[in-house]
Amino acid sequence: MAARVTKVTDWPAFILANTRLLSPPLVPEIRLHLAEESLEIWRKTEEELAKINVPPPFWAFAWAGGQALARFLLDDPGLVKGKRVLDLGTGCGITAIAAALAGASTVLAADIDAVALQAVVLNAAAAGVTLATTSANLLLAPPEPCDVLLIGDLFYERSLAVAALAYADAALAQGARVLAGDPMRSYFPKDRFERRTTYQVPVTRELEDSEIKSTAVWELRRPPAAAN
Repeated sequence: MAARVTKVTDWPAFILANTRLLSPPLVPEIRLHLAEESLEIWRKTEEELAKINVPPPFWAFAWAGGQALARFLLDDPGLVKGKRVLDLGTGCGITAIAAALAGASTVLAADIDAVALQAVVLNAAAAGVTLATTSANLLLAPPEPCDVLLIGDLFYERSLAVAALAYADAALAQGARVLAGDPMRSYFPKDRFERRTTYQVPVTRELEDSEIKSTAVWELRRPPAAAN
């Protein structure tokens, strides 16, 4: 007799059961519900997660780009204080939470993974901040009005990178400042960004190719044609 597969319906309970409240190495001020190597969610394959209706849990980790961008905002809160902030591809929400802690007037955390947004709500509550969330695919529409657009670790896949850059360019044209945290993933368009600072981010070999990931915060420049 085949084993019965149980579908997850109580996402907050699932998140709480499969994570621990931890502080990322570069941003000890923020505690997030994150997975540890000792927890079962680390050992499950994508196929196993799909059987219980769980997408890959990118939200369960504080990626290097998000940590770097969060650190940058907390160290220089004037970048977002009193401003409307949009965090694109928010994941665990670390960058959105940092923006809220830095005094942003509003923060919208966007991710097409609805489970990630459940984690963001829990993480925001743990940090004592208020923010809005959306699971809409913002890359398919004109940019949401914002003063600062944040992009953490979103250039790891070609099609996603192309769409994210197009969205960022449109936001920039509307007057937004665009900041990205990225360790130069495979499809990061370095020629379009100016490096603002670099951090050495402790990471885990389970996710990355080293224990320390050199990760920069970048600011988007206007395309050459728009600059003339």
